[in-house]
Amino acid sequence: MEQVDEHFLDVVRNRMTPGRPRDLGPHLTPARALELFDVQLRSRHLDLAARWLRAKGAGWYTIGSAGHEGNAAVAAALRPTDPALPHYRSGAFYLERARQVPGSDPVGDVLLGLVAAADEPIAGGRHKVFGHPDLAVLPQTSTIASHLPRALGVAFAIERAKRIGVGTRWPEDAVVVASFGDASANHSTATGAINAAIQVGYRGLPLPLLLVCEDNGIGISVPTPPGWIAHAYGSRPGLHYVAADGLDLVDAVRGAVAAADWVRTHRRPAFLHLRTVRLMGHAGSDVESAYRRPADIAADLARDPLLGTAQLLVDAGVLTPAEVLDRYESARSEVMARAAAAMGRRPLRSAEEVVAPLAPRRPEQVAAVATRGTGSADPAPLTLAQAINRALRDVLDTHPGALVFGEDVAVKGGVYGVTRGLAATAGRARVFDTLLDEQTILGLALGAGVSGLLPIPEIQYLAYLHNAEDQLRGEAASLQFFSRGAYRNPMVVRIAAYGYQKGFGGHFHNDNAVAVLRDVPGLVIASPARPDDAAAMLRTCAAAAAVDGAVCVYLEPIALYHTRDLHEDGDGGWLAPDPGPEHHVPIGQARTYGAGTDLTIVSWANGLRIALRAAATLAAEGIEARVLDLRWLAPLPVEDLLAAAEATGRVLVVDETRRSGGVSEGVLAELVDAGFTGRVARVTSVDSFVPLGDAARHVLVSETDVIAAAQALVEG
Repeated sequence: MEQVDEHFLDVVRNRMTPGRPRDLGPHLTPARALELFDVQLRSRHLDLAARWLRAKGAGWYTIGSAGHEGNAAVAAALRPTDPALPHYRSGAFYLERARQVPGSDPVGDVLLGLVAAADEPIAGGRHKVFGHPDLAVLPQTSTIASHLPRALGVAFAIERAKRIGVGTRWPEDAVVVASFGDASANHSTATGAINAAIQVGYRGLPLPLLLVCEDNGIGISVPTPPGWIAHAYGSRPGLHYVAADGLDLVDAVRGAVAAADWVRTHRRPAFLHLRTVRLMGHAGSDVESAYRRPADIAADLARDPLLGTAQLLVDAGVLTPAEVLDRYESARSEVMARAAAAMGRRPLRSAEEVVAPLAPRRPEQVAAVATRGTGSADPAPLTLAQAINRALRDVLDTHPGALVFGEDVAVKGGVYGVTRGLAATAGRARVFDTLLDEQTILGLALGAGVSGLLPIPEIQYLAYLHNAEDQLRGEAASLQFFSRGAYRNPMVVRIAAYGYQKGFGGHFHNDNAVAVLRDVPGLVIASPARPDDAAAMLRTCAAAAAVDGAVCVYLEPIALYHTRDLHEDGDGGWLAPDPGPEHHVPIGQARTYGAGTDLTIVSWANGLRIALRAAATLAAEGIEARVLDLRWLAPLPVEDLLAAAEATGRVLVVDETRRSGGVSEGVLAELVDAGFTGRVARVTSVDSFVPLGDAARHVLVSETDVIAAAQALVEG
């Protein structure tokens, strides 16, 4: 038996006596207090059942909600249609939210998550999370508040959708609630999201976001300084602050109702500081006695919120101490019986079953959406930047819920003019500037996508993405996986990328590190080089996002934005017309230039231009090469790659990223896996950051490098 269990039983059985009844306030009746007590009891016994299941070797998760049961008051203060992004100690919140929706089975949901059962209703055995589409609860796997940018985005999307005249999956007057711990409140993701929420309100824009900090005073083993949360957030201009005692049901309900009603009425962010206590340690493997004094642990047990609610009901004459014990043991019997039954539920049984919801592909439906654009073919030769601009206009016209945003994209039209004129044609509500914070930019996209819009955020440079890449890895790409597709956050993230930019150098503006993107399961990575491909591939990404909920990263080679020529000045060889929506480029399809039989050169982006120039030089020497533009870095166009390789028997990969962690490693691995027996080689950029000025030429792939490698491969 756990210490917290023994302590509760001892106090109720031996020390609890009726006292003077308390004023319950305007929002709590004795009957309602009893309902919430039952919720708290079941949450506690779910935590105890988690420890029991783990001891039996049948449970896989023991981070519990014990001591945080006061968050049931937060669910009681909200509507079951208010989108909720709760943190991992929100068991009572989840049970109370579900109690408000007929037909729900929250106890069963949680138990199936604990045993990783394949029929668990949200993650399907992939993780233990609180979530359910019928309850408007989005599953969160975060432990460091990385869900707060998404919560900000959901709140923003509710109001922005009304402004542009489209609907979302949430009611128009909904309040978004997101909870997190006091330790996580210090994380840069949390502080950035809260700062952004305040700034949105400062600009006079509505943002119905309720932030709930469940302050138990400790982060695993590190204490939070007493009074820190109130000091940090209690007097922030633009952030309505409400403090409540989560150990006292009356005060918890008072504070939660006050905060929720304020947000719903004012459509501005509020911070509910809910004082809690952590009981049973951080998780089942956590031995509190190794880092905490016995007196401190005993003091926490005395603050058990279940004891507080029990005393409240005894004082009110609703229950006797004996009836409290009966109710407690009845909840135990119910939960433990169901826990025993859950032990036999089927787990996930194959890799195919595990990855099924990760990145669904419906190419025929994507093609139908991609080719229905309002634009038309235009024979006028365009640069890469002009083609992207034209495609963005078409996407905005075709998809009423599409939004284009980022730093400098609206008034300025982008650092390189790629989004010039879009705000004037589509309106400032759909094309808008954001603050300089990549976490916020991606968080807005996450929230807009899960709400039913089609966000197209811009990250100004690839190097800037690394400040916020977990918003793609840990949040965007994982949502469908951990919700079995019930929730998705479609988006097309445009990023100005790669090296070779002249006159404006340094590694922050010439970043060629894409390995972190290729490592994200299910992420689609488009990397166009030619203007005609750029337009078609952007339409494809938007269609895949709309149809499949795809998370797409669209890498735009900066150095090619305004390039016009290929072989010599004035030849216009890099210009191309926009073929219109009818020209579709399916995800994972490459493009071949030439039909040479001596050598296949594989590349993409800037490497494509280098490869085509090198191929012309090689042809003059009698070496006939064909050039394969991958166009998609994930998923790689394996079928087209193998066909091009077999056509010549020799493959040279031109990789402008890096030798270690670059794309060429994946290309060569695909050739090996497929049993390709021809000769292969690669030229890559050096494992280095890109330096300033002409020094960049020493570490980036050059045309000379490609020619020399091709000659050696053919002649060797």
